[in-house]
Amino acid sequence: METVVVLWLLGTVLVGIGIAGTLVPAMPGSVLMLAGFVVIAWAENFDYVGYGTLALLAVMTLLTYLVDFVAGALGAKHFGASSRAAIGAAIGAVVGIFFGLIGILVGPFIGAVVGELTEREDLYAAGRAGIGATIGLLLGTAAKMAIAFAMVGVFLLVRFS
Repeated sequence: METVVVLWLLGTVLVGIGIAGTLVPAMPGSVLMLAGFVVIAWAENFDYVGYGTLALLAVMTLLTYLVDFVAGALGAKHFGASSRAAIGAAIGAVVGIFFGLIGILVGPFIGAVVGELTEREDLYAAGRAGIGATIGLLLGTAAKMAIAFAMVGVFLLVRFS
């Protein structure tokens, strides 16, 4: 009985850290959440939450990463940026991961600006592309939070129904 309680606590802590990590771009929030759900399901021998539910939660975890990488590029594209700016925003998001929080926030902006400047020499258009990428990043974070809370909802619904 003690082991179940300890595993529930560990799983709950992982889910809580994962939710917080969803707001911090460099932290693997959804992966930590999934790990927490697996620990809790394992604590109960997968009697309440089975492999099908965990597979759904894994797909939702992958979806958060897709949203994260695509959001900046789509934001830039929405602001009339060229395809090079959209690609630059995606590259900037990936490169920004290696420079911590500042890099993650500024990377898509810089990538979109540089990408747009390779297409045309209009600094105003390049700035708009960067702003679009930044807005896309913020909207992507909101979408990741929505997916994270949906993951919690799915788990709780299955576990307690």
